[in-house]
Amino acid sequence: MARDVRPSSGEARAVLRGRAWRFGDDISTDLLSPGAYAVASLDERKRHTLETANPRFAADVRTGDIVVGGGNFGCGSSRETSAEELKALGVACVVAASFARIFLRNAVAIGLAALPCPDAPAAVAEGDSVEVDLDTATVRNLATGTVVRGRPLPPQMLEILRAGGILALLRRRGEQGGGRDALGSGR
Repeated sequence: MARDVRPSSGEARAVLRGRAWRFGDDISTDLLSPGAYAVASLDERKRHTLETANPRFAADVRTGDIVVGGGNFGCGSSRETSAEELKALGVACVVAASFARIFLRNAVAIGLAALPCPDAPAAVAEGDSVEVDLDTATVRNLATGTVVRGRPLPPQMLEILRAGGILALLRRRGEQGGGRDALGSGR
């Protein structure tokens, strides 16, 4: 289950807990979001998410679950639906040894947490309970006690994730006013 814990500073801290789903290297956007369903409704597309890699995934994934992938997760086209479908299925976070750059950007833009962590695939087995702390870039296997450290996301990406995505962040900034441009620079 996803959680938002507040440290003593009062700032929201992103700590996510869930059951792990394991996938290997080179999980492409076509595996995540098959092109045959590209123009289908979101409900239809969700039913086919990762079906070639794991036919049980779309039916059995639960809100708060965490996807753990190998290297080059989200490679292929810039299909935004790849991240959208994972989020719509309730996936709290994707942790991977490495990400295709466009998938990582798309995930963060829609508010789907993603953490590059090269050692996570070796530290987490399918079905393990895991905890991901985005602020410290750590992944803890609650079943074994193993803790591995990933690559911290830049502060701007964490801000976007805390807001629930780039559109939510821009809406919030618009409501707050203050003469800030879309990037918050105040120009």
